[in-house]
Amino acid sequence: MKILLSPAKSLNYEEHLPTKKFTTPQFIQQSQEVNSALKNLSVKDLRDLMAISEKLATLNFERNQNRAYQLSQLSENARQAIFAFNGDVYDGIDAYSLSTKSINYLQKNLRILSGLYGALKPLDLIEPYRLEMGTKLPINDHKNLYEFWKQTVTNALLAELSAKEVIVNLASNEYFKVIDAKAIPNTIITPDFKDFKNGKLKTISFFAKKARGQMTRFMADHNITKIEDIKQFDQGGYQYDEQLSTENKWVFTR
Repeated sequence: MKILLSPAKSLNYEEHLPTKKFTTPQFIQQSQEVNSALKNLSVKDLRDLMAISEKLATLNFERNQNRAYQLSQLSENARQAIFAFNGDVYDGIDAYSLSTKSINYLQKNLRILSGLYGALKPLDLIEPYRLEMGTKLPINDHKNLYEFWKQTVTNALLAELSAKEVIVNLASNEYFKVIDAKAIPNTIITPDFKDFKNGKLKTISFFAKKARGQMTRFMADHNITKIEDIKQFDQGGYQYDEQLSTENKWVFTR
């Protein structure tokens, strides 16, 4: 089982870490290439490219200029990805309350897609950054991050997958596009979370993001190894809807 997840824009580098265990990101060299391209951008360039405020652009300009890639030990500026990301998805995971057993499950099975780091294991150390995968940042001969990362990330995922292993895609469309799905022979299941609102079923972004995190947590806490078992997911009142589901898109409603 491999689970794909998006990162978060918001970060948490203040809360006390529940474990000192960490690993090092696989694609440090490639990440440094991305950062080299970022370092060439001014505050105004970042503001315009990423459609962010002057304050955020200034913060990330400083991050890009000072990123040291000192990822050999925990520090104020380097912590594990699963504890560093802080957004709706990660509220659903509630990583700081994970048991050691659940953290080990996620370290084995979860891969977090990243514009700066390519793909991360939960315990990989990262420095603070902001770089969405959809950012149109040219890197060397590549016109954007998708072109830069697609083959590298897809090949790494293929190398980890056994013949019958299933991928559970809980990443957003923006991030899943970095995977060359046509090159992967394994089954890919994409859960979809819908709410009844005004008499109609709708995907509500905030709730769907949190549900992706809750499903990730559910799989870890229940040590899910058989894909059919995720149909038992019932966090937040969601239930598997067989009538709305297809072979590769499993719909959960509430």
